[in-house]
Amino acid sequence: MRDIDIEAVAKAIEADAGELIPDLRQALQEAKAGAGRVTTPEQMLVRQARERSGLTQAMFAKRIATPVATLRDWEQGRHVPPGGVLCLMRLIVRHPELSHELAH
Repeated sequence: MRDIDIEAVAKAIEADAGELIPDLRQALQEAKAGAGRVTTPEQMLVRQARERSGLTQAMFAKRIATPVATLRDWEQGRHVPPGGVLCLMRLIVRHPELSHELAH
């Protein structure tokens, strides 16, 4: 990625899209510099627990008695869940049926 020609790549992407893409060159520069999005293990764990439960964010947040905005923050990496939540997520990943027990 470090040896790419930003302008050539941007032109090719825009040609394929058939339009100019605002901020494309800046995004390519950031990617070239290694400043891309980072996904943390905690994010993956929370998302995996919710998906294994088969629930939407709103439904899962209700099950774990957490505001849906907080769950989104955890899944998007804006905040790291507390240790107790991470423990619960590990249990739900291994035993998805546990999330249904939380509804009772």
